[in-house]
Amino acid sequence: MGRFAEVADRLANLKIGNIRYNSPAVQVFLMGFVCFLTPGMFNALSNLGAGGAQDVPLVSATNSFLYAMFCVVGFFSGSIHNLIGSRLTLFIGACGYPIYVGGLWALQVHQVRVFLIISGGVLGACAGLLWTAQGTVMMAYPMEKDKGRAFGIFWAIFSTGAVVGASVALGIQWKEKDMPNVSTGVYLAFLILMLVGVAATQLILPAKYIVRQDGTLVELEDTIPAKAEIRAFFAQFKDWRMLALFPMFFASNYFYAYQGSVVPFIFNGRSRALSSLITNLGAVVGGLFVGFLLDLIPAKRRTRAIIGWTVVFIFVGCVWGGGIHFQRQFQRVDNPEDSWRLDYNEGQASEAYGLLFMYYFTDSLFQGLAYYIMASLSNDPFKLARMTGYYKGVQSAGAAISFGMDAVKTPYLTEHLVSWLLMFCSMPLALLVIRTIKDSNYEDEQTIHVEDVPPEKLHAAIPGGHHAHMEDVEAVSETKSDEERFGRS
Repeated sequence: MGRFAEVADRLANLKIGNIRYNSPAVQVFLMGFVCFLTPGMFNALSNLGAGGAQDVPLVSATNSFLYAMFCVVGFFSGSIHNLIGSRLTLFIGACGYPIYVGGLWALQVHQVRVFLIISGGVLGACAGLLWTAQGTVMMAYPMEKDKGRAFGIFWAIFSTGAVVGASVALGIQWKEKDMPNVSTGVYLAFLILMLVGVAATQLILPAKYIVRQDGTLVELEDTIPAKAEIRAFFAQFKDWRMLALFPMFFASNYFYAYQGSVVPFIFNGRSRALSSLITNLGAVVGGLFVGFLLDLIPAKRRTRAIIGWTVVFIFVGCVWGGGIHFQRQFQRVDNPEDSWRLDYNEGQASEAYGLLFMYYFTDSLFQGLAYYIMASLSNDPFKLARMTGYYKGVQSAGAAISFGMDAVKTPYLTEHLVSWLLMFCSMPLALLVIRTIKDSNYEDEQTIHVEDVPPEKLHAAIPGGHHAHMEDVEAVSETKSDEERFGRS
């Protein structure tokens, strides 16, 4: 992988027109591409219901272990990221996804149950690292006025990975109407795509190479001394805002166990693949909607966040309230033969597809708001890495408990109501944090400008040094009046 990293470093000064390889927009796009091929494919499998397998309790138990490991590693992943750098963190994190697919494949072909559980634990540990690196790039690299759009673009690309993965699964098994599980060819296709994603992690540039559009630097260093990191790690828990966001973070993945469990009850094999396609389209649309909503409203940042909060609150109430009506039409059964197993054009399949689309649309709104709140509290990549690790740790604790509930065959209606209640209870506390958002953190955090850094120090951090990037700053200055004319703030 070292060669990929060397190529990316040499491309740091590459510029085609107004597009720079070391710009935040390009790096967020590349991060979306990496996640398109790794967790995006994982989501496509998950949205098939039980990872495409028929042993729902085993897969739920595996996912519970997965998210338990995710939780443990997640709490410390921000500090790990700050000690070893974003690129290595991302690479290690991506490696867990093809291992997990291997576990599903072994279960399908050889009925090896233990390897699936072990691979789930490995993935959980790795995912904590990947998502911390992802959150740092997405929240720290862009300018403050672009952070909502950065989420929307990333989330759309990432979720499109699940759409493509679901399309692959659907194409492979479309003719197999009565097939209860997905085919082994699906697992092979996913495995190859994930391995490409592992290699693509090396295309992401460290923070010290990034120059924003306004000529500011993200950070001159890619890592932080261990002693300073340990102090900062414990200091974050003294911030009341992190405690207030705990319920929102806890609730943000809780509902996945319920949604993944009802899909195998409702649909047969090929219809589960179609369900995965439809639900991830909902995630794509929802991510773009909330991302651009939070940036394009002509108001101060705190006001935009409050408007976003209101929109999310309304959708959570309406969509999950409507879900109760649908859920009351069926209940969990011990005998799989008693499940509906509808084909895509039978019975209430169309109603189920519509509801699942809206569930994932609303999920994108909820997570987009959570990321926007964190991104509005700081621009410091080291601090945002710790926040992301905390977010993912708490989020995964909720998911682990949720999948544990599902593994013991908790009634579907109970799972639905608990998921909905957790989201509703988290919203007032999130609003308290939103009310502390400042219109800018640049002055408080002493943002570094290219022209203010001694040339010798800039050369050490950025390939091409002072001369190459002063040209970019001058180009930005020439177009600044156009930005002001279009009302971007």
